[in-house]
Amino acid sequence: MSQESLRIVEVKSDVDLLNFVKIPLYLYSADNFYAPQLIKDQLKHYSAANPFFKFAEVKFFISYKGQRAVGRIASIINYNHIDYHNEKVGFFGLFECINDKDVSRILLDAVCEVLIKKRLSIIRGPMNLSTNEECGFLLEGFETPPMIMTPYNPPFYNELMEYYGMKKAKDLFAFIYDIPEELPERVIKVAEIAEKTGIRCRKVDIKNFTKDMLAFREVYNSAWQHNWGFIPLTEEELFYSAERLKKLIVPEFTLLAYEDKNPVGFFGALPDFNLVLRHLRGKITPFNFIKAFYYLKKITDLRLLLFGIKKDFRRRGIDALLFREAFRNFKRKRFRFKRVEFSWILEDNLPTIRIIDLFNAKPYKKFRLYEKNL
Repeated sequence: MSQESLRIVEVKSDVDLLNFVKIPLYLYSADNFYAPQLIKDQLKHYSAANPFFKFAEVKFFISYKGQRAVGRIASIINYNHIDYHNEKVGFFGLFECINDKDVSRILLDAVCEVLIKKRLSIIRGPMNLSTNEECGFLLEGFETPPMIMTPYNPPFYNELMEYYGMKKAKDLFAFIYDIPEELPERVIKVAEIAEKTGIRCRKVDIKNFTKDMLAFREVYNSAWQHNWGFIPLTEEELFYSAERLKKLIVPEFTLLAYEDKNPVGFFGALPDFNLVLRHLRGKITPFNFIKAFYYLKKITDLRLLLFGIKKDFRRRGIDALLFREAFRNFKRKRFRFKRVEFSWILEDNLPTIRIIDLFNAKPYKKFRLYEKNL
């Protein structure tokens, strides 16, 4: 494909944004593993309704060959990240592309141009739009479909990154765990030790959802503060994300741990609604509504996407206590879950990996973040 046959256009209108959102539907039209979010939800998420845009500058680009859209990308300047980490880094995200090095090059070039104008020195990604959302390209584990809110892409995306001169920034792991009839005895014993020290846990109270989400934010911003790529979650972001997830939350799988009235730990697992999304293909129609109701009853997987203990309360068995209580709820008769995915886990987050080792969970997917000096 020649340079002259390609052009790149920045998204400027609502029609452009709709085209941007629809590009993956064409690229993955024959891929049964692809599970797009609803188009209307994406349009809102990529607009000023998302509080992320209050502290980030985002531009969306579409690449065309003739009149046919063949790729897309977003440039992301997250000023909260720059201030918190004192790092002159900008991000790319929402990357989708045909298998063509020239197309991927002009997409990444467009982002680099934006970042260089802002005097940033590193491009990193993909981030969709931050570490609080999907991160990285799938590198290993293509033989199984992605679970909710995890990356999915063709294998050649990694080759396109390497061709552009991108290097590994960080790998993220996903582990899979077949839910047994009984938890390992050592987990039970450690959980009992935590209880004896006065730790209690309970499910999230939907009637007092705001209060419980503020407790989660307190734990999150404490537990993750030293993690690579972490940025404190603002109150606006918290309530925006909570509202998006509220309809998906199962209280029995969303637990808070307390010492007296002090929140010290959090456990949040979601049913794998990707099973439903794969059959909706981005739209809710009367027929799709019937399909959604049917496939909701077929979900047997969970994803543990939120888990953390305040630093001063680690090594007290709180993690085991949260797992024990969640496991008891997994096994209730009204549920039918068979597996849990633990993801994503930073490759060098050894304390969390050691916790997962207690369950003999198996690594089964790997995601990679790339970067390049500008």
